[in-house]
Formats: sequence, structure tokens, C-alpha cells
Amino acid sequence: MSDARLLAAEAVESHVRAFFMGHTVEAVDYDLGPERREVVPDLRVLVVGPGPRSDSWAYVTAGCWAAMEKHGHGLEFVMTAHVRDHRFIELMAMIAYYDCGVHQLDLEHSMPIGEPWVPGSTCDHLQISLPYLHGPDLEHCPLPGGHARILWTLPVTTAEIEFRRRHGHEALEQLFDEAEIIPTDPFRASVA
Repeated sequence: MSDARLLAAEAVESHVRAFFMGHTVEAVDYDLGPERREVVPDLRVLVVGPGPRSDSWAYVTAGCWAAMEKHGHGLEFVMTAHVRDHRFIELMAMIAYYDCGVHQLDLEHSMPIGEPWVPGSTCDHLQISLPYLHGPDLEHCPLPGGHARILWTLPVTTAEIEFRRRHGHEALEQLFDEAEIIPTDPFRASVA
């Protein structure tokens, strides 16, 4: 790992640990395998246990910014889930690879998972949104020579993605608010 990438990954991890003070935070190195390793060579997933800020688990990438930053600016991603499960670490690795190697993600983008978020869930896409559950203090992560923006990967259904395509991102988020969805519930009903 180059010095700059190492400093960036350490800064993201320090930011996450400071934000989630009082929670357990484990850094899990994730090797995407020989065909994909070069895309996000230093990927780590930070696994945050429940605590004073949230009773849910959070999974945060560390390594996307270092692979994709432009002029000191780049993204990392957070997913919130109801349990600790290796499945969510794998999904974060999938997001990192998709962002850095397939199609650069940004706010209001989405990504097909290709299967249910968890078995039995109708959520089969991830929508990139502001981290509403955690707020701007998590979202804005200062780094040496720039900053990372940590965006939320919200599991959504195919019908919700189709609604968003027809009516826009804001209209879909309004439906989520009106339905008062529990974003960590893998078995929630689709709002569209």
C-alpha cells in the first residue's frame, strides 16, 4: 500500500471510530480475488456494532477513496443492517468493486445486487443516498489532501428503482418517509 493510500485508509478508519465512539469497530481486510484485486487493492470493511448512536450494525468501506479520488475528493459507502453477517461484508466489497471498476457510483445512483439483499427479501438493488441514519457528521470525512464523502447504500426493490426512474429520486425518498420504512428490515414491503 502506498503511503498516501495507507494514510487515507487510516483517516477513514479514524473518522468512523470517532463517529461511532462507544461502539465496537473491527477492520476486516477484504481480498476481491486475483481478477479484481487491482481495482481496489487495499479494501477494508469496517464493521461497527450496535451502541450509543445506533442499535443496528454498520458496514463502511475504506479503500474506495484511495482507488478513485480525483483532486482529493472521493467516496466511501456505509450500509446499515439488522445483524452482523459476512453477507454484508461481501456486499460492501461488491459495492467497492462496482464503484471502482464497473460504474462509478454517486448520490442518487443505484446498483443491482443480482439477488435478494438477504434470502427472502424483495430488496435486490442498492440505492445511493445521503446517510440519513447517521447524518452529515459521518458523511463528511476529512482526509490528508482532501475529503471523502460517505454515502449510504440503501437496499431497495426493483419496483422502487422503476418508480425512481419515472418520478425521480426525491419522489421515492418522499414515499419512504410517508411509509416510515425501517431501512434495516430486509423483509419490508415495497413502497412502489
